[in-house]
Amino acid sequence: MTLKHAEAELKTKQAEVKKMDGGYKKDQDSLKAVRSNREKLEAELSKLNYEDGKEESLLDTRRQVYREVSKLKENYERLVSRFPNLRFDYRDPERDWDHSKVKGLLANLITVHDLSYATALEVVAGGRLYNIVVDTEVTGKKLLEKGELQRRYTIIPLNKISAKTLQDRVVSSAKNLVGKDNVHTALSLVGYESDLRKAMEYVFGSTLVCDTLDNAKRVAFDRQVMTKTVTLGGDIFDPQGTLSGGARSQSASVLTSLQELKEVQDNLKEKEAQLHDIERQLASLKGTAEKYRQLKQQHELKMEEEQILQAKLQQSSFHQQQEELERLRKAIEESEETLRVTKDVQKRAEEKYKVLENKMKNAEAEREKELKAAQQKLNAAKGKADVFNKKLKEKQQESDAVALELEELRREQAGYEQQIQAVDEAMKAIQEQIDNMACTVSQNKEDVRKAQEDLAKQKEVIMAQDKELRGKSTEANKVREQNNEFQLKIKELEHNINKHRKDSHDAAEKVSRMLEEHDWIQSERHFFGQPNTSYDFKLNNPREAGQRLKKLEETTSKLERNINKRAMNMLNEAEERYNDLMKKKRIVENDKAKILQTIEELDQKKNEALNVAWQKVNKDFGAIFSTLLPGATAKLAAPQGCGVLEGLEFKVALGNTWKENLTELSGGQRSLVALSLILAMLLFKPAPIYILDEVDAALDLSHTQNIGQMLRTHFRHSQFVVVSLKDGMFTNANVLFKTKFVDGMSAVSRTALSQNDPSLPQKGQDKARQRDKRIKQLIS
Repeated sequence: MTLKHAEAELKTKQAEVKKMDGGYKKDQDSLKAVRSNREKLEAELSKLNYEDGKEESLLDTRRQVYREVSKLKENYERLVSRFPNLRFDYRDPERDWDHSKVKGLLANLITVHDLSYATALEVVAGGRLYNIVVDTEVTGKKLLEKGELQRRYTIIPLNKISAKTLQDRVVSSAKNLVGKDNVHTALSLVGYESDLRKAMEYVFGSTLVCDTLDNAKRVAFDRQVMTKTVTLGGDIFDPQGTLSGGARSQSASVLTSLQELKEVQDNLKEKEAQLHDIERQLASLKGTAEKYRQLKQQHELKMEEEQILQAKLQQSSFHQQQEELERLRKAIEESEETLRVTKDVQKRAEEKYKVLENKMKNAEAEREKELKAAQQKLNAAKGKADVFNKKLKEKQQESDAVALELEELRREQAGYEQQIQAVDEAMKAIQEQIDNMACTVSQNKEDVRKAQEDLAKQKEVIMAQDKELRGKSTEANKVREQNNEFQLKIKELEHNINKHRKDSHDAAEKVSRMLEEHDWIQSERHFFGQPNTSYDFKLNNPREAGQRLKKLEETTSKLERNINKRAMNMLNEAEERYNDLMKKKRIVENDKAKILQTIEELDQKKNEALNVAWQKVNKDFGAIFSTLLPGATAKLAAPQGCGVLEGLEFKVALGNTWKENLTELSGGQRSLVALSLILAMLLFKPAPIYILDEVDAALDLSHTQNIGQMLRTHFRHSQFVVVSLKDGMFTNANVLFKTKFVDGMSAVSRTALSQNDPSLPQKGQDKARQRDKRIKQLIS
C-alpha cells in the first residue's frame, strides 16, 4: 500500500515540477556561469604561482636579515677598530678602474690552516704582512700617485717580484733531522689563491717553522739546512748570526683575530647576499602580488555571488519540489528493497519449516546427537575456564602491583604539585622584582634622554664658543705678528742704544785713563778748544794728531820689545794675584769639606729612605701578588752576598716552592708579577687617580676578578679609571661607563653599581652580583 501511494504521489509532484521549471533553470544557468568564472579565476591564481602571504613573509624575513646584517656590521667594525692597520682604503686613480688589479693587504689574502702556527707565521711575515699586493708595477705607481693613500705602504707587484723558495733537498734534510711532523715550510702552512703564489713565496718561501726551541736550533744550524727557522712561540734562529725571542705580547695574534674577522666578514657577505636575494624576490613579486590581490578580490566576490545564488536556488519552490521528488524516489526505492527482502525471508522461512518437519520425524536420533555435541562443548568450556582462571589470578597480581605503583605516583604527584606551587610563588616574586627593575630602567632611560638633550645644547654652546674662540685666535695671531715686528724693531733700537752706550762708555773710560796717565790734562783742560792756544783744534786737527800719536805709539812698542818698563808693576800684580788665588784656594777647600760632609749625610739619608721604601714596597708587593694569585707569594731580595743598594731580585713562590728564575713562570704569571711590582711602587706614594687600559686582556676570568678585588682592598683612598672588556672587573666597579657605536657616533652610558663590601657574607655578595648582572642586562 505504501509503495503504491508513494508512486502515485511521485507522478503528481513530477507534473507540478514541470510547470515551474523555467525560472529555476534560469537561476541554475546563472549559478553555472558564476561557478565557471570562479573556476577560471582559480586557474589564473594557480598560474601566478604565488602563495598567499608570501610577500608579507618576505618582508618579515627582510627585517630580520637586515637586523642581522646591522649586528654583523657593528661586530665587523669593532674587530676592524682593534687592528686599524688591516684597513686599506684608496681612491680610484682613474675612471672605470679595474679593482681586480689591486689584490689588497697580504694579511687579508692568506688563510691559516692551523691557528697554533699563527704567531710563528706572523713573525715570519713581519712588516710584510701589511704590504699591498698588485698585479703590475704600473698599478702600484698609480696607487701611490693618485690613490690618496692614508699612510705609507709597501707595494708588491706580482710581475716584478722575485721569490726565493727552499730547495726540496733542504726541506727533506730538516724533516729527517727532527721528524716530518715537527718542521714545516712556512709557505705550506698558509692558504692562498693560485695567482698570488709569487707574493706568498716572496714572504713565506725561505723560512721553516719548528715546534720547539731545541728542534729549531738543530734545524737552523745544521750544515745540510742552514736556514732561518721560527718556533711556534715566535723565537727566531738565523744562521746569519741573529737570534731573537723572549716574552711576547699576550694579546691575541693578528692572524688569529684576522681569522675571526674573516668569519664575520663571510657571514656578513652571506647575509648581504641573502638580503639582496630577498630584495630581488620582493621586486619580482611586486607586480605579481598586486595582480594576485586583485584576482583574489574578484574570486571572493564570485564566491559570495555563488553562495547567494545557491541559497536562492535552495530556498525556491522548484528546489523544494525537487527535494520532495528525491525523497519520494528514495522512499520508493526503500519500499521496493523492503519488498524484495521480505520475499527472501519468506522463502528462507519456508525452507526452514521443511527442515524442522524432517527433524520432528527423527527426534530421538537427533536428541542423542545433540547431547554428545553439547558434552563436547561442555568439556571444552571447562578447559577454557581453567585457563581463564589461571590468567585471571596473574592479572589480579598485576593489578595489585599497578595499584601500588599508582598510589606511589599519586604521592609523587602531590610532592610535585607542592614544588610547582613553591616555584610559582618564587616566579611571582621574581616577576615583581623584574617589574620594579623595569620601572627603574624606564626612569633611567628618561634621565638619559634628558641628559642627551642637555648634552646637545651644551655641544651647540661649545660650538658657538669654539667659533668665537677661533675668531679671537685669528685676531690674537695678527696681534702676535705685529708684536713680533715691534719686538724686532725694539731689539734693533736697543742694539743701537747699547752700541752707542758702549762707545760712550769706552770713550769715558779712555778719557779717565788718559786723565790718570797724563796729569797735565787736568790742569790745562780749560784751554782745550780755545783759539790762539796750543789746543786750538781748528789749527791742530785732532785726526792728524791722532795719526801722529799712532805712529809714535808704534815706535814706542818697537822699543819696548827690548826694554820692559813695567817689570816692577808686573811683580806687584803677580804677588797680589798669588795672594788672591791662595785665599780662593782656602775657600774652595773649606767648601769641599762641607760638600763632602753633606754628601755623606745625603748618602746616609738615601740609604735609610731606600731601606724604608724597599721594606714597604716588598710588603705591598707580596700582599698584592698573593691577592692576584692565591696560594702564591713574592718578594724583592738582595742577591747573595750583596746589599739592597747593589740591586734586588724577584723571588716567587708557588705554594711552598721558591722559583729561582722568572723564566720558570708562565707568561700570565710573569704579567701578574710585573703588575704587582708596579702597583706596589705606586702604593708607596699613592696618587689620587690611576688609569689602567686593559691590563687584564691577557688574563683569564679568575685573575681579572682578583685584580678587581685587589684594587678595592689595597687602594681604598685612590680612584681608578679602568678600561676592561671582562665582567670580572665590572663587579668591583662603583660606576660603569659603556661605549658603543650608534648612527656613526660614539655613545657613552653611565651606570652606578652597588659596592660589594668584603665584610658581607659570601651568599649576600653572590646575590648582589646576580642583581647587578640582571641590571646590566636590562640596561643593555
